[in-house]
Amino acid sequence: MRGTVLYAPRDVRLEQRDDPKITEPTDAIIRMTATCVCGSDLWDYRGINPVTQPTPMGHEYCGIVEEVGSDVHSIKPGQFVIGSFFASDNTCPHCQAGFQSSCQHREPIQGAQAEWLRVPLAGGTLVATSGQPDDDLIPSLLTLSDVMGTGWFAAVAARVQPGMTVAVVGDGAVGLLGVLSAARIGAARIIAMSRHQPRQKLACEFGATDIITERGDEGVAAIKDLTDGIGADAVLECVGTAESMTQALRSARPGGFVGYVGVPHGVNLPGEELFYSHVGLLGGPAPVRHFLPELIDLVCNREINPGKVFDLTLPLDQVAEGYRAMDERRAIKALLRP
Repeated sequence: MRGTVLYAPRDVRLEQRDDPKITEPTDAIIRMTATCVCGSDLWDYRGINPVTQPTPMGHEYCGIVEEVGSDVHSIKPGQFVIGSFFASDNTCPHCQAGFQSSCQHREPIQGAQAEWLRVPLAGGTLVATSGQPDDDLIPSLLTLSDVMGTGWFAAVAARVQPGMTVAVVGDGAVGLLGVLSAARIGAARIIAMSRHQPRQKLACEFGATDIITERGDEGVAAIKDLTDGIGADAVLECVGTAESMTQALRSARPGGFVGYVGVPHGVNLPGEELFYSHVGLLGGPAPVRHFLPELIDLVCNREINPGKVFDLTLPLDQVAEGYRAMDERRAIKALLRP
């Protein structure tokens, strides 16, 4: 099969790789319908995360089940499925508590930017749609594998409730879908922080009521100005830098919560400031599997359209351009069709 491999910073290639095979009775093989480049892939692509050997890339996927292991009973060949970027058994105590991304037997998904994918723990990881979805729904269903599920978790972790004022730090795909999630839950006011006009426009389409272009202390001050000096009831942190986390913490009112889903790089929490802020924190890798059934229904019933975050669609053999476009911020998110 053809699959994407990162060799070194900004050296991503599509090359022939071995076809995946069933290696455990809990495995499934799926034929990819669509995959994509994730903002978190750029940490490796830019060399911020060191790449020491050729690495298969991609963790977002949806497609048709081709084969299942002997212990897989919840899905069958021919079904269209979506799964999380972490495989989980969906039965351990952490899974039962709704945190499948901390499953006691979790396995990271790797190599999804390809024509085929082996999914471990398939019975607990993959969720099938009720039938073959219309082609125009594929982009939105693909987002559920990570960015929509992550944006949704950010809103849930921040305890967003109807009528609240919510601030979203970050205007990548996850931040934009955090806006959509907060709007769907019923937030009355959603402040999106963005300096980029196309992203501002999409944030407003997803439900943002205010746009703030400032960052850091100036961004915090702007949020305080919009909220009569109080701060936001809930803040979604969707970047992962020290500046974005500090901005998120200082933007929340006392008693508010920050849902943080940006993969941390150089983040050190100021203990004393956090202590006196009375701001709560919950975050981490999103338990996408927990939310998949609900989000699949919302997409298939056309109640949400998170696929709008894909502003670039390419064939798989142009995957390198997808990385370049996102790295240079010419695209919010690149969808790849094998």
